[in-house]
Amino acid sequence: MGMSVTISEATDTDAEQILKLQYLCYQSEAELYGDYSIEPLTQSLVSIKAELAEGSVLVARLGEEVVASVRGTVDAAGTARIGKLIVHPRMQRHGLGGRLLDAIERRLGEGGTAQRFELFTGHRSESNLQLYRKHGYAPVRTRRVDDRLTVVTLSKDAEAGAYVTSA
Repeated sequence: MGMSVTISEATDTDAEQILKLQYLCYQSEAELYGDYSIEPLTQSLVSIKAELAEGSVLVARLGEEVVASVRGTVDAAGTARIGKLIVHPRMQRHGLGGRLLDAIERRLGEGGTAQRFELFTGHRSESNLQLYRKHGYAPVRTRRVDDRLTVVTLSKDAEAGAYVTSA
């Protein structure tokens, strides 16, 4: 019998596992763009711990192992920024990324806090773009970073009442 994956709020004790998973997951992105100096590969443990304290960080666990993670914050204007959605390579293509994306949207939208969701990815990251489009995101702008990378920002409006928690 296999174990089931559970999604929950990350704790300080998850920071090291998140950092290692992030490093593993962003290798393919770095290779795709020919740039191993991207922020997810150079982020420090201290910085991840700060993100845990500042925003909402969810993890997916298989037993005690963190196999996926996502982060998000909501600004004063009600824009929820979602980032660093990562899934262990052996767990990809099984719907876990979509489950985590749905979970962070619910978390950030609780109480009507988020009016709109926004995230970004590189223009060559087709599997990311496909996942985001499948979940209702549409491109709203692009920004050319250099000859190798153009960042695509996608967004969608929060649906009224869709993220209200039941009593």
